[in-house]
Amino acid sequence: MTARYAPHLSPNRKRIGHLDIPGGGKVVVDGDYAYVGHMAPPHGTSIIDISDPANPKVVSTIDLDDGYSHTHKARVVGDLLYTNIEQYDRHTLRRGDTLAADRKRLVGALGHEPTDAELVADIGFDVNTIAKMDAARKRGYADGGFRIFDISDKTKPKLITHERTFGFGVHRFDVDENYAYMSTEMEGYIGNILVIYDVKDPSKPKEVSRWHMPGQHLAGGEKPTWKGYKNRLHHALRVGDEMWASVWHAGFRVIDVSDIANPKTIAEHDYHPPFPEPTHTILPLPDLIDGRRIAVCVDEEHDHTAGALHGFMWVFDVTDFNNIQALSAFDVSEMDSPWSRAPGRFGAHQFREKMDSTLVYLTWFAGGLRVVDVADPYRPAEVAHFIPEPVNAEPSPQPNDVDVCDNALIYLLDRIAALDILQTPIHSLLKD
Repeated sequence: MTARYAPHLSPNRKRIGHLDIPGGGKVVVDGDYAYVGHMAPPHGTSIIDISDPANPKVVSTIDLDDGYSHTHKARVVGDLLYTNIEQYDRHTLRRGDTLAADRKRLVGALGHEPTDAELVADIGFDVNTIAKMDAARKRGYADGGFRIFDISDKTKPKLITHERTFGFGVHRFDVDENYAYMSTEMEGYIGNILVIYDVKDPSKPKEVSRWHMPGQHLAGGEKPTWKGYKNRLHHALRVGDEMWASVWHAGFRVIDVSDIANPKTIAEHDYHPPFPEPTHTILPLPDLIDGRRIAVCVDEEHDHTAGALHGFMWVFDVTDFNNIQALSAFDVSEMDSPWSRAPGRFGAHQFREKMDSTLVYLTWFAGGLRVVDVADPYRPAEVAHFIPEPVNAEPSPQPNDVDVCDNALIYLLDRIAALDILQTPIHSLLKD
């Protein structure tokens, strides 16, 4: 029997609250409430009272009607809650679209209609998964998109609208008082693109523009130079009149939205190959450092191949959009977590999607929370960390998202289970 592991905190960090909830994809803190989008149905979105951070309490949940979707992302603007709607287990189920071709190919090779066992041996899925693929293909999927709720009463969220998009639906997104910036599949395109909606009237979102990478618009005669949908928009975050867009295995782009009806690419940088993990999030720092503009970027860890690099954090000089340069990187050694070789992922995932200092709040699968100071962009320095213990008999913790509120509390969300609330003197972590 393995001895119980106590959560490991650096000296300047204290866990003050913990809540056992289904695993989540995103946590957003707004005032006395935290909003969590859950990974798996039937769990949709939880609204949590955090006025007493030592005793967080779920005050309402928005559950899903079936197991075909998940709403694992959430954002709040005033009394409006936005959630995505995306097909659950989408990559596996999309593979089912080619099962007819697989069966036809095997008929030619075998001389007879393949049995399920022969199909399984050929494509590498088990019989139950093949049955799910077939069922999903026959059923179709038309719910993907986003929803807007009235949360003026946090205990009784009220649906205002369900805006449907296409295909898988919406993955991640950004939103402000006037516009919603959705990463979604749309008819005629391959992979997610950016669709911008006017949401000044939340009951009637109105599409105002789209942005995509050359090669994505199949209906417009474009042809991708990549295989499948590996190059696609993961999501884009607005900073002033710019959108900072991670585009998976194509690196990142900066998009000018000063004319919201005509988004235009003004910068691009791709470091794939040789780096194997896809670009997840990119944001610039709020202030220049020694007269230069600096951006932080993170790649998402997936199933690891021995010998390959784990996902890690980058620091870029983006002063000149025509000459973007990598300055440094931050990584966590497998020696720095007792869970690095346990089942589950070990590597970077995401950082807090707001930059208000040189501190980066970085979630690391099986490695916890790492707080990294990039005041010296050539030498990122970890100034604090927190590694939670696994919960519910899971083999490793899988921190997925983080938010920080003004009273120096940090909210760390695990993708399998649990929300941790941490306290730290944030300003003392900043370099003089």
